[in-house]
Amino acid sequence: MATISQLNVYPIKSCAGIALDSARLFSHGLAYDRHWMLVDGDGGFVTQRQLPRLALVTTELSGDALIVRAPGRAALQTPLDAAALDGARRVQATVWRDTVTALDTGHEAAQWFSDFVGVPLRLVRYDPAAERIANRQWTGETIAPMRFADGYPVLVIGEASLDDLNGRLASKGVEAIPMNRFRPNLVLAGLEPYEEDYVDTVRIEADGGEVLLRVVKPCARCPIPTIDQATGAPDPRWPNEPTDTLAAYRADRRLDGAVTFGQNAVVVAGADSLLTVGCEVEVELRFED
Repeated sequence: MATISQLNVYPIKSCAGIALDSARLFSHGLAYDRHWMLVDGDGGFVTQRQLPRLALVTTELSGDALIVRAPGRAALQTPLDAAALDGARRVQATVWRDTVTALDTGHEAAQWFSDFVGVPLRLVRYDPAAERIANRQWTGETIAPMRFADGYPVLVIGEASLDDLNGRLASKGVEAIPMNRFRPNLVLAGLEPYEEDYVDTVRIEADGGEVLLRVVKPCARCPIPTIDQATGAPDPRWPNEPTDTLAAYRADRRLDGAVTFGQNAVVVAGADSLLTVGCEVEVELRFED
């Protein structure tokens, strides 16, 4: 029997994540996952792809506030509840091909981030009245809302897959990398390496009943996994790892040869359930040519 070994949320898109013992799951993903995002002057999303230093920005869910910290900066606070931003300036924010209404969190937050990374940025919060839906080409009949995630509400990775990758890195003399390079929401223990590639559904015995996730698309990888999340920069000894190693065996023809690691999933039953590390998980497999 597989189990949940990690639950991670990333309140601010592309900043450091938070490992939780429990997290409530909604149709749009885990509570507070990627509800905030940094944008440039045109409203375009900004991530570690452009600013690797964002890896050093940490967040904490504390009471009714999101507390944001970074080296050399005083802590910043912003309300967790979007209703507390009533009267905030509404702006248009773009994530890939989607443009949605967002709430600007104000000048103090903008200045805080701009000073830290050295370029002008604004911190925006997802407007609960907005609607952003995952690509129906992959979700089919399932309408999957999401916040500021790249494309899908939940990212699932098996522990054994990372273990296998680290074995391949070790054979090349490259140090092991942690799971945070891949920014998953759910990490599963008890699967075979890359078994998640063949999963159709994930059933979780959660507090509140059974949760059902449907795996819909492999996660194509950008350069972010090459960034050491502890330093905010690639390791100069092997700046293109683990991408180079993954490219040798994880190119997916369905995605025009993109390197993949992990699987995107949507919530089809059990929204508003509480997930806990240690929850038992049952996977149903599919097999494709």
